[in-house]
Amino acid sequence: MDKERLLVGEIKRQQTKRFGRIVILTGARQVGKTTLLRHQFSDYQYINIDDPQIRRVLMGLSSTQWASNYPEVILDEVQKEPQLMDIVKAVYDLQKGNKFILTGSSQLLLLSQIRESLAGRCTILELFPLTLPELKTNGWGDVPKLSLFQRILTGEKVPELLPFTLTKDYDQSIEVYQYFLKYGGYPALVADDLDDQDRKQWLRDYQTTYLERDIRDIADFKNLEPFILIQRISALLTGNQLGYTQLAKEAKVHLNTAKRYLQYLSMSYQAILLQPWFKNELKRLSKVPKLHYLDIGIARSVTNNFDGELKGNEFESVVVSEIYKQLKYMPGHYDLYHLRTHDGREVDLLIETPKGYFAFEIKMTSHYNHTDNRHLRHLDEILDKPILHSFVITQDLMPNQNEKDITALHAAQFLT
Repeated sequence: MDKERLLVGEIKRQQTKRFGRIVILTGARQVGKTTLLRHQFSDYQYINIDDPQIRRVLMGLSSTQWASNYPEVILDEVQKEPQLMDIVKAVYDLQKGNKFILTGSSQLLLLSQIRESLAGRCTILELFPLTLPELKTNGWGDVPKLSLFQRILTGEKVPELLPFTLTKDYDQSIEVYQYFLKYGGYPALVADDLDDQDRKQWLRDYQTTYLERDIRDIADFKNLEPFILIQRISALLTGNQLGYTQLAKEAKVHLNTAKRYLQYLSMSYQAILLQPWFKNELKRLSKVPKLHYLDIGIARSVTNNFDGELKGNEFESVVVSEIYKQLKYMPGHYDLYHLRTHDGREVDLLIETPKGYFAFEIKMTSHYNHTDNRHLRHLDEILDKPILHSFVITQDLMPNQNEKDITALHAAQFLT
């Protein structure tokens, strides 16, 4: 079953703006870029640049021919032919009515080409694996409802919460959430005719394709084994600070190589590198980040752990990555950090907004205890902006709002 995507409205909104005539849609392979565009923009001509024969024909056309033959066009996997960026630029400058939607799955290659050819002429948007609200939809036209988290971001006050089991859509929310914890959010896996073995095999095949195509697009590896080892180590340690020195030692590579490999995971939309928060912004750039795999299904595939219970660090990554994805579809700009002080105080996630911070402690426990929020108290003494609200995200079906400006609730109640 196809799922409606929250990003559709934003693409259409951007196309009405000055720089919306060229929309760049990027994201990992198989997140649904092509499906979304071909369905929602069916009046656009579609060209798959992945086909070498088509590339040769297209490169033989003049800018005038392009402008005439393709007034509105989707160019899929455009990073495969960098010179097309120059043609798009020429047509953009030649004709004021032509519109382009360009897609690509390699962030590094695509963005470097944009900087060279299309800077100041385009809007860049990102598509991710399905969010929990998107997983709840029933096909095209069923617009995803904003999660409680997203509604709070828009300015809604934190409401008084019922026990999760008493909410009207509890059954659907918990079913989607439990599926999500096992298989993640890649759209291909929600098809009704797939069973567990089909989904596991798809994830394994995805990993093979990722290594053979996406990573080789980014870097010309003579030997993939060190990268594969770092990928596996990072998947096992998702939700932790990753010491570059230890990674380099385990994979038998140079320190700078280990750092570069982690950047590859980020550039190819497999992981988030969450920077530490410091008042001194230069320190944020120099310290070791916390790594979170973007999709738990992929992490399970890399570690070959499809059926085991999640560990605490894996659950933390599930929550952080879902918050990250949902933020990406919201208007405005947000910076994400983790906090660790010298005296051992830790906050799993800080979201910085213009007005202040939202703080998160993430616990896999099914029984909340008031000590779970001890690191969230008195954060105003550390941070440079006020705390707007703090949350303890758990698997406890009973929310707790007994402490001022701190809410503890189930992950699915917060994020579906």
